[in-house]
Amino acid sequence: MEERLEENIDNEKKERREKRMDEMRRKKEQQKLIRKWVRTVVPVAAGILILAAVIIKSHGGKEAAAETDKGLGTAEENMAEIKEEESVSDADGEENPVAAEEEKTFPAEEEEAEKNQESGQEGADYAAEETEDTLQLGEEIVSGYAILIDIDSRSILAEKNAYVRMNPASMTKVLTLLVAAEHIDNLNDTFTITQEITDYCFVNECSNAGFEKDETVTIEDLLYGTILPSGAEAAVGLATYVSGSQEAFVELMNEKLEALGLSGSAHFTNCVGIYDENHYCTAYDMAVIMEAAVDNELCRKVLSSRTYTTSETEEHPEGMILSNWFLRRIEDKDVGGKVAGGKTGYVSQSKSCAASYGIDKNGKKYICVTASAGSPWLCIGDHVKLYQQVMM
Repeated sequence: MEERLEENIDNEKKERREKRMDEMRRKKEQQKLIRKWVRTVVPVAAGILILAAVIIKSHGGKEAAAETDKGLGTAEENMAEIKEEESVSDADGEENPVAAEEEKTFPAEEEEAEKNQESGQEGADYAAEETEDTLQLGEEIVSGYAILIDIDSRSILAEKNAYVRMNPASMTKVLTLLVAAEHIDNLNDTFTITQEITDYCFVNECSNAGFEKDETVTIEDLLYGTILPSGAEAAVGLATYVSGSQEAFVELMNEKLEALGLSGSAHFTNCVGIYDENHYCTAYDMAVIMEAAVDNELCRKVLSSRTYTTSETEEHPEGMILSNWFLRRIEDKDVGGKVAGGKTGYVSQSKSCAASYGIDKNGKKYICVTASAGSPWLCIGDHVKLYQQVMM
């Protein structure tokens, strides 16, 4: 009788898990369909709007010609009007060279970027501003988005589309680390990785640190597992430990964004960096988040660690050696100083990206963020080039 009861309980658990995974898969497919629809419909709608604008302008020109008896402008005025119309037409049809899906750039997006620039500079502690010496980066940096900040002078040394929204991918985990660190009292406390967490990571095809289902690890293990190997199960484990669920933890993340003065241009929907239309920030925002994390002693220690060995568990009797991919591959590059810490990221929509901080030979500190590079090595190459400009 007891065996039958246990078998029924196991079957119920199995059914609940299958339903949960089916639901996660369904949501993921819905997101894919929405993105496909947006990529198909938006360009068509934009084309119709541009065509309508051209027709309206043409009609307006005919009306103006009919009114010539009411007075003609000077030749200089007419040329000025023609140049103005040409400039408006060029802006309407200009392609955005950094869009992950090669979408068009429209005036509304430019206005949004300007608003993001203003709202992104509300955080007094970490605000940085452009100066007349700020370098506007071009093709010498292959990443579509980039920013280099001098922490000491609070100035932006170089930028490229730094106030345009992007998906931060696994750079998201820098904020996950920061929020968790601010709510953790005991690094030796433990947490058990659940089936729900491993299912979530599997369905969303996330990178993992290597913790297994039912493995009990320390909170310190989760912190390092979140950053060094970019472990999704570690990040969700941290979120669940701190807040009881990832959803509740994300609320804390968005509250932190508001405290940093970034709520006008940044909003997160998960603690991992999984792509979502409502999960976004700018390169400037990520630089602010990175600096705030570097200011936190625990976060700085994690971000600057090249390797870390997890605690011994039944599943891993000798622990696991975790490595910071970014630091391992940039440490042999001559940047004129030291790249002291960093976090990479990748999703297909924003390609390879990274946030890092460096220190020159005189102790000056810098924050560097890039996104939308064609490969991890190109991403690292951009960080090297940017640091070399100020450290060598």
